[in-house]
Parts: sequence; structure tokens; C-alpha cells
Amino acid sequence: MSTANPQPLWQPDPERIAKARITRFQAWAAEHHGAPAEGGYPALHRWSVDRLDTFWKAVTEWFDVRFSTPYARVLGDRAMPGAQWFPGATLNYAEHALRAAADRPGEPALLCVDETHEPRPVTWSELRRQVGSLAAELRALGVRPGDRVSGYLPNIPQAVVALLATAAVGAVWTSCAPDFGARSVLDRFQQVEPVVLFTVDGYRYGGKEHDRRETVAELRRELPTLRAVVHIPLLGTDAPEGTLEWSALTARDTEPVYEQVPFDHPLWVLYSSGTTGLPKAIVQSQGGILVEHLKQLGLHCDLGPEDRFFWYTSTGWMMWNFLVSGLLTGTTIVLYDGSPGHPDTGAQWRIAERTGATLYGTSAAYVMACRKAGVHPARDYDLSTVECVATTGSPLPPDGFRWLHDEVREDLWIASVSGGTDVCSCFAGAVPTLPVYTGELQAPGLGTDLSSWDPSGRPLVDEVGELVVTQPMPSMPIHFWNDPDGSRYHDSYFDTYPGVWRHGDWITVTSRGSVIIHGRSDSTLNRQGVRMGSADIYEVVERLPEIRESLVIGVEQPDGGYWMPLFVHLAPGAVLDETLLDRVKRAIREQLSPRHVPDEIIEVPGIPHTLTGKRIEVPVKRLLQGTPLDKAVNPGSIDNLALLAFYEKLARERA
Repeated sequence: MSTANPQPLWQPDPERIAKARITRFQAWAAEHHGAPAEGGYPALHRWSVDRLDTFWKAVTEWFDVRFSTPYARVLGDRAMPGAQWFPGATLNYAEHALRAAADRPGEPALLCVDETHEPRPVTWSELRRQVGSLAAELRALGVRPGDRVSGYLPNIPQAVVALLATAAVGAVWTSCAPDFGARSVLDRFQQVEPVVLFTVDGYRYGGKEHDRRETVAELRRELPTLRAVVHIPLLGTDAPEGTLEWSALTARDTEPVYEQVPFDHPLWVLYSSGTTGLPKAIVQSQGGILVEHLKQLGLHCDLGPEDRFFWYTSTGWMMWNFLVSGLLTGTTIVLYDGSPGHPDTGAQWRIAERTGATLYGTSAAYVMACRKAGVHPARDYDLSTVECVATTGSPLPPDGFRWLHDEVREDLWIASVSGGTDVCSCFAGAVPTLPVYTGELQAPGLGTDLSSWDPSGRPLVDEVGELVVTQPMPSMPIHFWNDPDGSRYHDSYFDTYPGVWRHGDWITVTSRGSVIIHGRSDSTLNRQGVRMGSADIYEVVERLPEIRESLVIGVEQPDGGYWMPLFVHLAPGAVLDETLLDRVKRAIREQLSPRHVPDEIIEVPGIPHTLTGKRIEVPVKRLLQGTPLDKAVNPGSIDNLALLAFYEKLARERA
């Protein structure tokens, strides 16, 4: 793969660079902490990983992190896993998230949007009042620091209030979206044994109402640790017997009381997709998330009080937690509860317009869907406030970069970012002062010692290798739930390179310092020793208008052979005839590699995804290797389980 000196798609002008918060931070850190004053972002990044302790101390000072008791050192122990951050310090995440209420009480903290696309504001003072009331009621219910509080909620203001009230009490938040079925939710919540459940009676999606009362009744039966269930009547139904009314719990005018907890006190539990077993219950800390998100949102995303931050997400995806953390920078956050494409594919652009979003985040899949559907954002919507469009979930193909550049605005900062639920943050992505190259992430994040390594642990430049992080990040998990000896945590990230985080992505770090993501390394296509990520195949194949979506798998055979099928879900009216087969093969041969032309191209009724929208390559690979369905995949983690019957049948026929 050539990464030799292309022209940037976008370059920030000198005025934009000068006013970026990261520029001001660098000048301040140079004056107070010995950071390099010259050399721009590359010099600042090098300093941030060479002087890790000093960098994170500077972050806490720059953002005025309020420690109620001081820390002894920044890093007590830097070994991974188990790095110890800011030992001795106490603080509270929710206290920092609500600080803007003191200065801007009447301004909107939240803009809440449903499928009518009409924004409704919740002011900082009202958000703070509701959090204060609910935190007092949680304490009255006996909720104590460390107890788990769960939400079966859509992306509505009540979910934000419940998270912040939980954090204020020092309890541990965890949530699932209401489109998750009962089994998926129980696979997650039963692990952590919540004492309170916040729930809706249903939700609206795609213009329809979806009643969830039976599912809620099942959750109540199957979660014996619950002391209280709180009913939020989104569809207007009466509270079931034995539940508490949301309105009663949030009615008082009560000053929030913020429990001061140790830096490494658990804040929330996130879950891996759980495609091959029980989802990993990933625990992150109040302090670790606070400082990592201040850095990521305040410096990398360049967010502040004048901004409006919209990311299309659900409460079952880490991006929702990341969105809520926009409050830490005093930013107004936009909560959209509804289908990403209702009433039409342009829905998210309309919401960005109506909320005056300055940073709009979405999935790479949505960008490509807009491109295929012939959406013209700049023509049809006023996007003059949007300074940055960010994408994640999967790598944004080069065509997606070009489409955003051409169809939104030439002077648009396009931030493709990549990280993980595992750190609830980005390893690489947005930098407001750097150029954007087509198909590339701008740079590794500050304080993130990211490299691409070969199997022997040697760093690679301009070559594909494993994404590794060689020094700790504050938001790395403090542990997994129900993993008393830490073995599951260790095996997830540290079994390949001892003491070094291996994330499971194939990446290229270019000689310019940018990063290219090629897809998951455990589903890498290895043909005659030449490795390629699945994302590279998808980018080429899905340019063809006849291909709605695709899935490519490389299957090692018992006889030492290697079978590489490409599954294609066709657009309406398309036919997989010899002409289309030839065009698919030619596209891969000419644009990627003759070695990676698939052995077979097979039409399928659909491509299965996780509940957060990621294609499930590894479980399909296991099915094709003969693993029974119940062992290959956790059924509760899949968006359409019926689709897997096709792959299971194919495996039987091939056997």
C-alpha cells in the first residue's frame, strides 16, 4: 500500500489553527510544564507520551479538575494491566458535568429531538435540579457508592439525568437500548446485579410505537437484586404495580450532593458486543473517564461552551457515554431518539441543521448510505454551523471522505476516529490543527502511545501491523466485572505482547504520522502471506451500485487450504449474473490485489450485525468452520438472528 506524499483533502487555515483550543493548550503547557512551543501537534504528541505524567497533570490543571483531596503522584504504578492513576485523589464526575449550571443556568445543556425533528431544550439549571432531586431519592432508596443502577432507555433526557444522579451518589451506571431483547439485556445486567432499573414503557422508531412492557416485566422477574423500578411513560401508559414514577422522583428542588470518590472508583459498566459468548462487562473509573474525555472532547474535538455536539447513537453504544461527556466542556449536547433514516435518508442532516450542531458525529455506514441514496446535504439543508463531521463504527472509505468534501463543504473538517468500547475513547482521530488525507485518521491521540507492530513486536511504518498501545491510558478498564483474578481482562488485550495493549485492529501508521484502519486483525484476510483488512474489500465492492452491503471471510481449511468467500446483499432489482460477478472481481483485482479476489461470490438475504451495527465476521467464520450456531455466536448480540441460518446451512452443505 502506497502512502507516499498525497495531497491533503483539507488543510486548516492559520486562523483556525490559532484559535483551536489545542493550540492554546500547547502554548500554556510550554510555559508551565516544559512542552515544546514549536513543532505543532507532532511535537506536542511526542512530549505527551515521553512525559506521560507531566502531560496528564497539565490536562487536569488546564481543565481545572476539582480534586477534593489531592493526589500523591500522577501514576502510582504504570504496569499494564493494573496501572494506578492519581492515587489518593478524590473527585466526582457528575460535579464536573454540571459545572456550567453556575455560569449559564438559562442556556440549554441538552437539545432533545425525536422523529418530529423539533428540538426541545433542557437548561443547565433544570438538568442540575433534576439530578439533585433524583440523587436524593436514590440515596433514600438505599443506593450507596458501588451499587449498580441500570437503564433500559432510549436516548432521552431522562437517561442523562439518571446517569448523572447515579454518578453523583457514587453508584455505577449501566444501560441498554430498548431495542435490545430481554435475553440480550439479561446477558448484560445479570452480570452486574443492579439494585435500581430505570425503564420506559416503549419507544418510537421509524414512525411506529414499540411497546416494551412485556420485556420490562421479564427483566423485573429475572433481576432478583432490584430494589426499585422507575417507570418513564414515553408512550403514556400508567406505571405498573410496584414501580415508582419518574416525575415524582425528579420533582424536588434539591441541591445535588456529590459523593467524593477515589479517582479509580467505578463510574459505569460498558459491554463488548458479545458475539461469541457473554459480553465482557467493562468497568471504567470516574477519574479516568473524566480526564480522558476532557482531553478528547476539549482538545481533540475542540468543543467548548459555544458549541453544539450531536452524535447519532443509542444508549447501548459507548458513543452515548462519550456524547454525555460533552457536558464536561460546557457544551450543549444533542440527544436524538429515533431512526437514523426517518422519514428519509437525510434525517440526520436535518437534525444537524435544526439544532445548529457544530460537531456532528455519525457512522461511516450512514455516510455511505447517504452517498448511495443520492442525498445532497449542502443543497437541501443549511449546514453553515457544522464545522466538523466525525465518523466511527467502521473505517470511513476514501469515497466517503470525498463525498463529504464534495456534498457538505470543501472547507469541512472530516474526522474519522477509531477507538473502542474498551477505553470509551479514541486511539486515533480528530486533530483540529492537522491536514486531513483521504481515507486516513489524522493522528494518534495525545497521551496515547500508539504503534503498529509486527508479530515479533517490532514497530512498523507504512506497513500493516497490529494496533498496540505501549503505555497506559486513564480510561483503560479498571477491571471486568466477575473476573476476580483478572484473567479474562489479561487475555483480552495482553496475551500477545506481555505488558502491551493489543487492540485487535490492523492498522498502518504512515510516515506522515496519520493512521489507516484496515479492520479487525482476528478477521484479517491472509492470502499467501499477504494480509489485508476486510474494510479494504468493502470499500471497493460497495462502490458498485448493485451491492447494498457485503461480508468477506477468510476460512483456514483442515487440509491447509484457505477458502475466501464474499457474501453480497444486493440492492433492489440487482441480479448477481456473470456481468456483475466479473465487475466485482475486476474491481478487487485492479484496485486492491489479485491475490484477494474471492474464491466465491455468494448472494445472501442480508448481512448480520451486532446490536451496535458492526458486521459480524468472526462468528460467521466460525460457523463456516463447522462450529454449531449456539457455540459460534451469542444469539442475543445479533440484530437479525434469522440471517445466520443461511450461513449455517451453507456450512452443512460444504461439509
